[in-house]
Parts: sequence; C-alpha cells; structure tokens
Amino acid sequence: MRNKIYVWDKVIRFFHWNLVLFFIIAYLTGDDLELLHVYAGYYIIGLVTVRIIWGVIGTRYARFTQFICSPTTVASYLKNFFSRKQDEKEYLGHNPAGGWMVIALLLSILATSYSGLKVYGLEGSGPLANASLEQRQMHVGSFIKVSDDDDHDNHEDEEYWEEIHEFLANLTVLLIILHIAGVVLASKKHHQNLVRAMISGYKK
Repeated sequence: MRNKIYVWDKVIRFFHWNLVLFFIIAYLTGDDLELLHVYAGYYIIGLVTVRIIWGVIGTRYARFTQFICSPTTVASYLKNFFSRKQDEKEYLGHNPAGGWMVIALLLSILATSYSGLKVYGLEGSGPLANASLEQRQMHVGSFIKVSDDDDHDNHEDEEYWEEIHEFLANLTVLLIILHIAGVVLASKKHHQNLVRAMISGYKK
C-alpha cells in the first residue's frame, strides 16, 4: 500500500467546496432572488481573490508555478491518458490538464463576476454603479436630468451585459462538467479517489 501524502491544504479545500456551494446558489438564484444572487457573487469574488493570492504565496501544491505546464506537456499528458499506456510521471498535485482547467475556471468565474457587476451597476447598484450613472446622466446646474435616449441606451446596455453574464455563467457550467468528468476519469486511471482527497487533503 502506498503512503498517504498531505497535498491539499485547508485554504485550498475551503476555497474549493465553498466555491461549489456558492456557485450553485448564484446560478439558481439569478432570476428570482436577486439579493441572494448578488451576495453569493460578492462572496465568489472574494474566494477567487484569495485563491489567486494563495496561488502565489501558498503551499507547494497550491501554487500556480507547480501545475501550470506548457501546451506540449498538456498534449503529451492527454495523449498518454487516453491511450493504454501507463503514465511515466505521477502527479501529486494537479496534473497538466487539471492545471489548465483550474486557470480556465478561475478566468471564466472572474469574467462572469465582472459581467454581473456591470449589470448590477447599470441597475444603479454595486461598485460599478457610479461609472454607469455617469455614462447616462446629464448635469444641468444643480439638477440631474436623464433623457429618454439615455434611459433607452441604458436599457440596451443592461440587456447586452445580461446576455454576456448568462453566456459566461453557462460557459462556466460547461467547464465544471468537463472538470467533473476529468476527475472521474483520472480517479479511475490513477486509482485515486480525488474527491476524497479534496475532502481530507491526503492522496496516495
């Protein structure tokens, strides 16, 4: 029996499972429970920010430098993965394909969050609200007047960013599905329970 090695620290495990929970909450509350959707989005932004910082200063297997590989390495890994060959190298942290998936998910979630903030800002709320209001308000003396054209443009902008937000959210769901499929296949290929490892922190 192979020894167990501590790979995923508490920060990584906390980030992973909280992101799972709050992404589900955000995805399911977009239309009906706007306030919960917004707060879930803020929390996700906070989580991703911590993950990025931890990817620079964190423990060995949490760092981006440990699992970001070249396209050639990723292609070679995938070629061996889907063949009957046994991998020459065993990866304790993220494998090359998994490392790229981490980056893709982080970028997709950040883009989804930004588009959500743009929508919220065009509704007059959130940290981007002031910038959105400045684009559609005309100052006349000490009064603020919003023309019909500005109001129409704002509505079109809001619809535009809503469509982008929904597209990016669905793209993130697609990446999550691919991520789960990769975890299942890698668990079988390498005889590792990767889900359990992300709960306990230990891998064989």
